[in-house]
Amino acid sequence: MVTSLDIDRVVQRLTEAYENFREPIVTAMARREPNPFKALVATLLSLRTRDEQTHAAAERLFARAETPAATLLLSAAEIAELIYPVGFYRVKAARILEVCAILVAKYGGEVPAELDELLALPGVGRKTANLVLTRGHLLPGICVDTHVHRISNRLGYVATQNPDETEMVLRQKLPAEYWIIWNDLLVAYGQNLCTPLSPWCSKCVVAEQCLRIGVERSR
Repeated sequence: MVTSLDIDRVVQRLTEAYENFREPIVTAMARREPNPFKALVATLLSLRTRDEQTHAAAERLFARAETPAATLLLSAAEIAELIYPVGFYRVKAARILEVCAILVAKYGGEVPAELDELLALPGVGRKTANLVLTRGHLLPGICVDTHVHRISNRLGYVATQNPDETEMVLRQKLPAEYWIIWNDLLVAYGQNLCTPLSPWCSKCVVAEQCLRIGVERSR
């Protein structure tokens, strides 16, 4: 594992490249209007769904209901119709109602700003909880999805087996000022260049520092 990786340089180069990519949907929404509930719902919708579909589905749903209480006035069938064709749209519609019922009954219609309380909500894992904290509540956190896990390891910055372990190591190692943007940078980079299979190493802006851990074939 690289111990001399210039993380400041890596972040600088990735930030420059980021300007050429489409911003992750939840981040783009938060820049317009930081909203914990919208961040939560959009992240739940995004599972196994392209960003374009997630954005359109979220906009249709929020046009009808922007709060947990308002969402509970809709039926599961109505929500499913609004969010179609996101993946598992019927399951997600039921899950959204389940979460909204808890938010209204337990938190007065607000989304909690504590990691453990977010993790207690149905269907909310560490990635979702951290994204709600960072982009909804604007609080410190490190959101680790498959892109962040893969690229952090590919660079040689961490040597971990799963996203949860990656988050714990990054909390110890990654400078605090990079916690929130690390997810944005690596998600965008992973979607466009540092892909799971055959990444575009010839176009990589941090190729000189990357150890290419696990890369068997590249372009």
